[in-house]
Amino acid sequence: MLRKTLAACAVALSALAGVTFDGAVPSAQAQPQAYPNRNITMVVPYPAGGSVDGVARVLAQKLQEALGVSVIVENRAGGAGGLIGANTVAKAQPDGYTLLLQASIHVVSPFLFKNVPYDVVKDFTPITLVAAGPLIVSTAPNVPATNLKEFFDLVRKDPSKYTFATSSFGSAGHLAVELLKREAGVDALVIAYKGAGPMLTDLMSGQIQLIADPALSSVPLAQSGKIKALAVTSLKRTASAPEIPTVAESGMKPLDFVSWYGLWGPKGLPPEITAKLQEVSVKVLAQEDAKKRFATLGFDPIGSTSEEFAKYIGDEMARAEKIIKDSNIKTE
Repeated sequence: MLRKTLAACAVALSALAGVTFDGAVPSAQAQPQAYPNRNITMVVPYPAGGSVDGVARVLAQKLQEALGVSVIVENRAGGAGGLIGANTVAKAQPDGYTLLLQASIHVVSPFLFKNVPYDVVKDFTPITLVAAGPLIVSTAPNVPATNLKEFFDLVRKDPSKYTFATSSFGSAGHLAVELLKREAGVDALVIAYKGAGPMLTDLMSGQIQLIADPALSSVPLAQSGKIKALAVTSLKRTASAPEIPTVAESGMKPLDFVSWYGLWGPKGLPPEITAKLQEVSVKVLAQEDAKKRFATLGFDPIGSTSEEFAKYIGDEMARAEKIIKDSNIKTE
């Protein structure tokens, strides 16, 4: 009865409008909604408070403002090199609502860990290179060295007194320490901590004697005298800590080595969604407010094309593999 009534109404309205009607009642068609139309989750495979988390929260807020939906940072810590959080994204639906914000260790992990549950290239869609910044090479406050040359002179005289450390095997800080070791011709032990927090605590107390770590966590401690910053791993001094000399100024061969951060989606992310996320990311990373916020973390915002990021990943993997082989780095 209802269908007949609707049809009769349609005929009457058509007649008034001067058009014919064939008796069919139009049905509502579900129209696809434009991306994004609900919350986006940005997975960070580490606890809150570190450099990866800091970069993620700046980008998430700026994307949220630009896209008009909530971008939620989800800290999923666990596994060497952040494997658990990254695996969550690798197995997620490629719909643009689950993303990965991770550091360079993401593409280094296959060279160090035997049971990586995904392919770091094939199982992810590179979106953009987000930011990068040099590392701060520091020692304990009780070590009687004012630069890297003096530090390594001390190590050569009595190697047993000196232990080097990293917040995680395969991190940018770990590879930088290995490069410095090789350049200095020393073979000190490098121990791995579960994060920067406990590593910095032991550096302050003098239990370890050398680390390379992002400025976000190291500069405040160095400026307060709790650790001793010896050098920055860039060719020029940084604006965030101009008092810290470069590696070359600290008496060694110049070193240009950064900690970098990227944005990925799962494999199979539709090209139109990848393009939108990339374009919006580049736009927000170029904003003055974003530049200032990244500067306080010790990083420069970048914003690359997806193709540029994919090439950068390939180059960084080749560089990391060589460092690991040359240094004979092995995990248990």
